[in-house]
Amino acid sequence: MAADPVSLSKRLVNWARLRSPWITLYNSGGCNACDIEILACLIPRFDVERFGILAKGSPRHADILVVTGPVTLKQAPRLRRVWEQIPEPKYVIATGACGAGGGVFQGLYHVVGGVDQVIPVDVFMAGCPPRPDEIINAVVTCLTLMKEDLDHGGRAWRQKGKEDAGKNVIGGTAV
Repeated sequence: MAADPVSLSKRLVNWARLRSPWITLYNSGGCNACDIEILACLIPRFDVERFGILAKGSPRHADILVVTGPVTLKQAPRLRRVWEQIPEPKYVIATGACGAGGGVFQGLYHVVGGVDQVIPVDVFMAGCPPRPDEIINAVVTCLTLMKEDLDHGGRAWRQKGKEDAGKNVIGGTAV
């Protein structure tokens, strides 16, 4: 008996996503130190492309959205629009202290706060700025979440766990 072609194609797509996650970077403001560290991951010293992690310019081709900086009033609707363009399943990494809670810009009149004030965040990455190895670890954590979501039939199972366990944190304590 032949295998179901729909399930076979879904399995192939899921396999490809787990082996080669595509990320897109969104800078919502701030000092650009996190952006420099993310770009340091792409140079030959860390070379994340050998792990299959590719940086894409279009959110329509990305699996993971990496957001740097605090979210400002002007950037909030743009960030939401970029997040909506990413196909399901989509994952978000809030980078650094600014992405997690506003950082040194917290409390300013034009700052909404952290990324989680605008879109749902899967992984918070601590540091100001985080080191490239922490950035790679955050992407690997997203891949682990992706695999668990595939095993449990979607993201809905994590909503129950978030109420009890809190949020995922890389390189520090919960914000």
